[in-house]
Amino acid sequence: MTQFTLDSRLIADTIPVGDLSLSRVLLMNDSRYPWLLLVPRLPDIREFIDLDMTNRARIWREIEDVSEMMRHEFSPHKLNVAALGNVVPQLHVHVIARSLDDAAWPRPVWGVGDRIPYEPDAGQVLAARLSAALGYL
Repeated sequence: MTQFTLDSRLIADTIPVGDLSLSRVLLMNDSRYPWLLLVPRLPDIREFIDLDMTNRARIWREIEDVSEMMRHEFSPHKLNVAALGNVVPQLHVHVIARSLDDAAWPRPVWGVGDRIPYEPDAGQVLAARLSAALGYL
């Protein structure tokens, strides 16, 4: 049986937050937006339909939990939730807290200028805060 392996592009572009029952939670290393990714820790999953019914229900619950936490932590104007996978085919779900004055508003965040990584340690501090907010202590 194949083991779960996180795509190298996700490793390069994110900061670990923690693990939910199914998904690894990652902070996108782009300081312009509060932006989390959920990646099911299962091998060879590209689409929601690749998940069995139990895990399909589980990931939707995790998306809801992360969305609620993002709403509480950032008071966004809008939450964007998407699973595209055009560049990284491994199933991963974006949960992005959007504000009216963010760098891309009202457009999608993809393709709007270059990423602005967090300052040294700032990404780790935010990841720890979000981890605590999700109850990973």
